[in-house]
Amino acid sequence: MNTTLRSGKPGSIDATILLVPKLKRVTAADRPEDDRLAKAFETARKRPEFTGDVGSFVEIGEGRDRVIVLSIGETEKNDPQIVRVAAGKVTAALHARQLASVELVLSPTVKKTLDAKTVASAFTEGLGLAAFRYERFKKNGNAKPTTLTLRSADAATRRAIGEGAALAESTNFARELQATPPNVATPYYIADQAKKLASGKGSRLKCTVFRGDALKKNKFVGLINVGQASDHKPCMIQLEYRSKKANAPTVVLIGKTLTFDTGGLSLKINNGMRSMKYDKSGGTAVLGTMHAIRNRDLPCHVIALLPAAENAISDEAYRPDDILEYPNGVSVEVTNTDAEGRLVLADALHYASRKFKPAAIIDLATLTGAIVAALGDHMAGLFCADDTLRDRVRDAAGKSGEQLWHMPLTQEHRDALESTHADVVNAPLGRAGGACTAAAFLERFVQPTDKWVHLDIAGTATSDRPHPIYTPGPTGFGVRLLTHLLETWPKR
Repeated sequence: MNTTLRSGKPGSIDATILLVPKLKRVTAADRPEDDRLAKAFETARKRPEFTGDVGSFVEIGEGRDRVIVLSIGETEKNDPQIVRVAAGKVTAALHARQLASVELVLSPTVKKTLDAKTVASAFTEGLGLAAFRYERFKKNGNAKPTTLTLRSADAATRRAIGEGAALAESTNFARELQATPPNVATPYYIADQAKKLASGKGSRLKCTVFRGDALKKNKFVGLINVGQASDHKPCMIQLEYRSKKANAPTVVLIGKTLTFDTGGLSLKINNGMRSMKYDKSGGTAVLGTMHAIRNRDLPCHVIALLPAAENAISDEAYRPDDILEYPNGVSVEVTNTDAEGRLVLADALHYASRKFKPAAIIDLATLTGAIVAALGDHMAGLFCADDTLRDRVRDAAGKSGEQLWHMPLTQEHRDALESTHADVVNAPLGRAGGACTAAAFLERFVQPTDKWVHLDIAGTATSDRPHPIYTPGPTGFGVRLLTHLLETWPKR
């Protein structure tokens, strides 16, 4: 059901999609000016199955005269996520009818109460996200994606449709990598995808991959130790985007990229390894973001770092009781080899702080089960001590519909990491406050003056149950959030 979305000028169409508000809010003024659409609208209002709730729709007419009247609910809420959900609920119907070209029309009330460009972009995003399926290894999974052209008479709306389509494509690029199995998506495979992204037409990215002796030279001790048991050797992937703006600030994005996690010698039990291919979701979200910005003009430089490794088991595996010495002088006693993500993120955080002197560092990681216990599967944990940066990240989350909750990081969480034989342990023996103690560990590898954001996406990276814009599986959480954030980054 994967669908390629395009923007188009008025032309041949298979149907018209008319977006209307919740029916109880409709007045005579909301009747479309076009007689054909007006008749369809009045007919839809009389249909008992058309409740007017978000995503409720009815079809009037056939062929080119077909009008799909779709409700986007309470327009007073002015929430683009509602529009995405409405689009997601109509996606299957559009696909089932094999529509190749539709006209997107906003009713007068929707135009009046909502920003037309935001609606068009969000609607297109919703269609693209809802159409995603990972079927690479199915018998008929290599079928060519269908193409749907969304037409509009308004040039600004067409541009917004194109922007929404591109953002959905980048998110689905990340989802494709998320779902790719670990026998294919090894650390070097992810590195190859980054190289392809940098070499693509119009790309403004530069890719560097550190492996072997280069890891030792840069003292990436966490990555070396976590990945040393696997035949699929670790690497640090660096993608660089340079802005054309003079004196542009630098933002570093870091994504945990564990291509598979057995737990190491602290072996996962009770089927706990199931779905551990998704432990690379932070890295794929960052890669999806770089896909989104690769040929855009941004007001900032962007550096992406993906510490990629497979946490496996062999006689070469790192052990509980090992002590790792990081180049910033922090020694770490390993208490649990299944708390490996923070060890590889420590490498990237320290490298980013030392090498790039960034305006901000933002890391994404499927880091702890504790964040899932605290916030569920629809909200990620946000750790950030800088009020201005935190508010800007939250604003970007609101635009993308990807929810965050600000989590605490206190001295008590830092004290829980005390070690008898080293500076810190990688994981306290107790489980209390696990998401917060993990953030406290990461904090040791940024400078006190660094503006740093940690997003624990363990609950939001995948969806276990159907959602209007996600089938069960990967969500690409973070791609749209980070893209919105970077597009509006302030000058120094």
